[in-house]
Amino acid sequence: MGNRIRQRHRQAESNGAILATKILLVALAFGASVVIAGSVFAEQLKATLDGKSEVPPNGSKATGMAELDYDPASRKLTWKVTFTGLSGPLVAAHFHGPAQPGKTGSVAVKLGGAGPSPLVGSATLTDAQAADLLAGTYYINIHTAKHPSGEIRGQVTRQ
Repeated sequence: MGNRIRQRHRQAESNGAILATKILLVALAFGASVVIAGSVFAEQLKATLDGKSEVPPNGSKATGMAELDYDPASRKLTWKVTFTGLSGPLVAAHFHGPAQPGKTGSVAVKLGGAGPSPLVGSATLTDAQAADLLAGTYYINIHTAKHPSGEIRGQVTRQ
């Protein structure tokens, strides 16, 4: 009888270890899916920049394109802004807002200092900045010496 009790005790311990292993594997799989899903749920945004979108419009022939990713979980915004044909070297580049097309807004986030195309960077937004970004009230403005208030501009929109 003592052997039977020991045998059942060993079987119970074995079943407990198997159950614990299964729970651990499920937890690991769930964790991996959350990490993978985090990047899947990032907002894809864009902006097309030109002189006619400036306020007031200017005659610049320069153009630009911005590709943006916003991760709502971390509030991290990443960007790659390309441009060509500026009247001179880049002086400054910013996200401005909140403002609708045809209106102006304050500098919200700096894109980086003077430099060549492309501008690549990231920033962590405040809750208010994130709300304005996703509401479509941010625009990108590229400034040059000839156009200190902005040579090319593009409203940020969802892709």
